[in-house]
Amino acid sequence: MNEDKLLNKKDVIKKGFEFLSKDPVLRYLISQLGNKIDAKERFNSNYAVAICNLIIEQQISFRAAITIKSKFKKLIDGLSNSEILNLDNNKVQSIGLSFRKVEYMKNVLIFFEKNNDRFESFSNDEVFDKLISIKGIGKWTCEMFLIFVLFRPDIFSFGDIALINSIKKNYNVNSRTEIEKIVNNYKPYRSIASLILWASIESDTFFKKSIS
Repeated sequence: MNEDKLLNKKDVIKKGFEFLSKDPVLRYLISQLGNKIDAKERFNSNYAVAICNLIIEQQISFRAAITIKSKFKKLIDGLSNSEILNLDNNKVQSIGLSFRKVEYMKNVLIFFEKNNDRFESFSNDEVFDKLISIKGIGKWTCEMFLIFVLFRPDIFSFGDIALINSIKKNYNVNSRTEIEKIVNNYKPYRSIASLILWASIESDTFFKKSIS
């Protein structure tokens, strides 16, 4: 990531923190975890590889994803997208992936071999339309791509179990209606709120514990 983009991301995070601090739960979480938010987390200028890493994360634990992504990084070190595409499926699978995930990752690499779209210039809906056409890419993966790679500041994934559980624990709510009302108050910085909520559940730091 070039310096200008990094500074812009940091500025958006700072503004997001200021806005979200009106919420007492997020104000507490930001005070505890705000300095741990990394503007470069999950970013990769190689969009194909970035999405492959998101596919690795699909439906597995945070810690398991870190381990497998580290192995994938070593496996593809110094390789072009074409060379990654030509890796034997069994070799890619051996780092801890299902054959289906390997197939999905190859689908992504094929897509980017054939397409040279400038995703940063697309609207959120246009990004969805493009990526969802790739077999193995669903709504969650599109949302993560928007948050971590394109860094759109106002995305929230209702399909992300960790995010929903973080809200339930921090706000002591259970119903979808209550959760939607809370998330609506995060606009226009739902992505920034998500970063803090993920950090909360990953570090086992919750608002209720601060006042118990």
